[in-house]
Amino acid sequence: MRIVFFSSEVTPFSKTGGLADVAGSLPAALAALGHDVRVITPCYPSATRCGVPLRRTRHRFGITLGNGERVTGTVRTAELNGVTHYLLGNRHYFGRSGLYGTPEGDYPDNAQRFGFLCRGGLELLKTIGFAPDVIHCHDWQTALVPYLLRHPLAGDPFFARTATLYTIHNLAYQGLFPPDVLPDLGLDTRHFAIDRLEFYGRISLMKGGIGAADAVTTVSPTYCREILSRDHGCGLEGVLAQRSGHLYGILNGLDYGLWNPATDRTIAATYSARAPAGKRRNKRALQERLGLPTVDDRPILAMVTRMASQKGLDLLEELLPWLAEAPVQLVLLGTGEARYLKRLGAWERRQIPGFSFILRFDNDLAAQIYAGSDIFLMPSQYEPCGLGQLIALRYGSLPVVHRTGGLADTVVDPGSDQTAANGFSFDDYTPASFRDAIERALEAYRTPAAWKRFMRCAMSADHSWDSSARRYAELYQQYIDAQRSSHGT
Repeated sequence: MRIVFFSSEVTPFSKTGGLADVAGSLPAALAALGHDVRVITPCYPSATRCGVPLRRTRHRFGITLGNGERVTGTVRTAELNGVTHYLLGNRHYFGRSGLYGTPEGDYPDNAQRFGFLCRGGLELLKTIGFAPDVIHCHDWQTALVPYLLRHPLAGDPFFARTATLYTIHNLAYQGLFPPDVLPDLGLDTRHFAIDRLEFYGRISLMKGGIGAADAVTTVSPTYCREILSRDHGCGLEGVLAQRSGHLYGILNGLDYGLWNPATDRTIAATYSARAPAGKRRNKRALQERLGLPTVDDRPILAMVTRMASQKGLDLLEELLPWLAEAPVQLVLLGTGEARYLKRLGAWERRQIPGFSFILRFDNDLAAQIYAGSDIFLMPSQYEPCGLGQLIALRYGSLPVVHRTGGLADTVVDPGSDQTAANGFSFDDYTPASFRDAIERALEAYRTPAAWKRFMRCAMSADHSWDSSARRYAELYQQYIDAQRSSHGT
């Protein structure tokens, strides 16, 4: 198959969250299955610093904005893990320090920025003569691609046999903009309609992608069911219900070439489920690096996260006074919304023994935290899939999670299955329920035989990309066949 990915971030070129990991790992897994995979993504400044050689090309492309202005872009290419990446450049749109905005908020021209990515990427495919069998798009930033192919470009013979698949990584971020951006997206006012893009007086690019794509997927089976409800549907549950026959939940995988304690050279000592002794050395190394008391009998509770309300920071803040008095150590790494950075920074300045808050992102330190911690906290209010708990499982740091989305699909509480238990979960999104789950984890930690059994189960689970990639390939083929059948080919 000829497969094209559109994504606003792709590791190692750019990253703010799990989307980048998926867009970096899934194409490589599909290429390993023998498919011809290409990726289209912006050329942010971070791409030139990532260590992967970028090759300049002579390709140029351009789009016309609503005011008649012609905006052009350049193309660089990179070959990585059997995948060709096209990095679209435009200094005005993509030459900024942030991918989507600053801690104070989103860039006001994000509709134009990612409209440029979508429209420009389609133009590039025609320029290089690569007619894909399927285009796989991700989140609101690339939702315009299936919408354009369904509506204004429906008669374009170049894409006549191209199927489209659209993945929702987080339904809460929908690409909402005023209708006056439509001309800059190559659309006229006819598209501001209830059966097109209109959404409570604004346009929703995500709504357009959901309605236009041949198939829609989410990143876990439980999240796929949850978003059909009013509680989790973010106002789009009706639109999703209309597409329920073409809606699928496929659990994200984890790149075991990147996240593997048996081969990870950024940690103090390698280890595995069969030879776990090195984990204790990693705990001591983490304590020494962060200036924590070097004791073995106190578990390290860790949280590596984006500072946002979705991630359960409100629950954690409620429990900080209790945790400060509990026989534990607490390590927090991450960046994000200014309000959380300010409040957690105040806790850091108290210099509480056993607390270490690092309010930035550091990929190497993140690996050391996964390797050195005993318990990983992930009390997300909702979590479409989650990457942190998958890494924590792999590194033998038992997760404590809110039972939602992908967390419910990957973390097994001893109360539901003792033989498969690999972590702890709670149902009610309250500080009391979160504390209860932590206390149950601490009780298990004080029972070494049980803890070793849980840890072995966690580290032995297979959450690699292989099975997920095969499921995607099957889904692609299903809709490619349907597209060709509809065109009599």
